[in-house]
This record gives sequence, structure tokens and C-alpha cells, in this order.
Amino acid sequence: MKRRNFITTSGLVLGLLAINNKNLFGLPAMEENYKFKELRNNVGIFTEQGGTIGWLNSADGFVVVDAQFPTTAPHVIAELKKLGTKSFTHLINTHHHGDHTAGNISFKDIVGNVVAHNNSLFNQKETAKKQGKESEQLYPSTVFTKSWELKTSDELVKAYYFGAGHTNGDAMIHFQNANIVHMGDLVFNRRYPFIDKAAGANIQSWIEVLQKAMDTFDNDTLFIFGHSLDPEKVTGTKADLAAFQNYLQSLLTLVKTKLKEKKSLEDILKIESISGAPEWKGDGIERSLQAAYEELTA
Repeated sequence: MKRRNFITTSGLVLGLLAINNKNLFGLPAMEENYKFKELRNNVGIFTEQGGTIGWLNSADGFVVVDAQFPTTAPHVIAELKKLGTKSFTHLINTHHHGDHTAGNISFKDIVGNVVAHNNSLFNQKETAKKQGKESEQLYPSTVFTKSWELKTSDELVKAYYFGAGHTNGDAMIHFQNANIVHMGDLVFNRRYPFIDKAAGANIQSWIEVLQKAMDTFDNDTLFIFGHSLDPEKVTGTKADLAAFQNYLQSLLTLVKTKLKEKKSLEDILKIESISGAPEWKGDGIERSLQAAYEELTA
């Protein structure tokens, strides 16, 4: 049996997403079947295909977090326009993957600023260049390294970067007055995550990033997740962050144990569940196992 490599490069991810318009992270494709709802204090979510979109309906204009695809972004734009004739002041990308940024182009000429972590901008440019998709991008015009904030008349929006996780450029976005945090793909809720080693992902650092998030935000904080095994559960609490942190730690512990037992990568990739975190399910366990193996043998 040949050794199989289950880690997909970020360039291939964006290329496949652009060509096939499919979600590689497990959420079902839902053509013209989206959900748009307010969570609290004029902050809400939009789900259709790809990573969960967050939005703020501020008196000063709309702020949007992530953009899915060019075929779905117009739907959230249309829904927000129903809430009032105001401008789109900011589009914030949690990270560079195509199911979060390919839809940026739909905001061209209507949004004032596009914001992301500096590494996210770099990764987006490099991926687009490799795929020959540079003309299909709307790149961030404002970047940050540690934090960034936006004050509106009725909300304070702050972006945090706590280190490498799902990639080396993942930001979490806090709507302070509503006390809602968009985690992007720093949380895959009960679904095997994509760990993009080609874009600087680091599992041990990811564990620490989640701890920093739990230390920074309080027990009343509502969290938005990029992806979930159950499409209805793309929001949750600090307990869900702790559960995902436990998944990542259990993954490293399991693979480390197998390496001590002199198991090969081929043997490790046959594992069917992560002991210590059995509630994580779906497709793609091999991606986690491969990433952990690469990290522990580097």
C-alpha cells in the first residue's frame, strides 16, 4: 500500500474551490438555500456554502467578516441592504482560504476597506499567483500584526492575532458590545479540521491560541465557528473552544504514542477516531493525523 499524503496545500485548496465551487471542509452545498439571522445587538451570521460569515449592522454602516464565494457573497450583501441604505465600511478576512476570501471580489467598489492579518494577505497573494487567479481577488488594503480595531458609534470591533493555528494568519474578531467573537477556522466544531501546514499551521501553537482566547474573553461571550459537523451549530460557548482544544491535544498525544511504538505513517493513517475526543467525526481524519505526524517528526 502506497503512502498517501492527505495534507492539501493551500494553493490546491483555493484552486479546487475556484474551479469546482465546492466546500472541502464538509458543509453541504446549499444552492439558494442560505440562512441569515441576527444573534444579538445587531450582530449576526450568514451561512450558505463555505466558512460562516459574520456581520454587524452599525448605524455607521455594515461590517462583514469573511466572504465565502462569488456565488454566495451577493446573497449576504442583498440581505444586509434590506436592513438599510447605508455603506459597507469594512470587510474583514479571518484568514486567506478560498471559502472565506473568494467572495471578496463581490465587494469590489462597494466596501471601503478590506482588513486581514499580514500573513493572511501574503498567503492569499501567493495562492492566487500559483493558481493564476490574481485578477479574481480583492486583497486586504489594511493589515495588522497583533491587533486592529474599529470604533463605530454603537460598537467596538477588535481583531486579535495570538499566533499560528489553522494557518499562520488566523485572526479572531470581537464585537465588544455584543460580546460576540468570530473565530474563523480556529474552531471546527465537532468536525475534523483542515490543518494547513503549507500555510504555517501549527497544532501545538493552535492549542495555545485557544487558551489565549479563553483567557481573553468571558463566560458570556458567544463564539462563531468557521465550520461545524452540524450546520446548525456554528455558534457556541467557551466550552466548545475547550473541547476543540482537547481534540488537538488528544491528536498530538495519540500520534506521539504511536511514534513511540514505532508505528509507521501508513499505520497511523489507519486510525479511525481520536481517543480522548470521540465526538469529532466526519471526513478528513487523515488530514489531522498527517499534520500531527509531520509536526512531531519535523
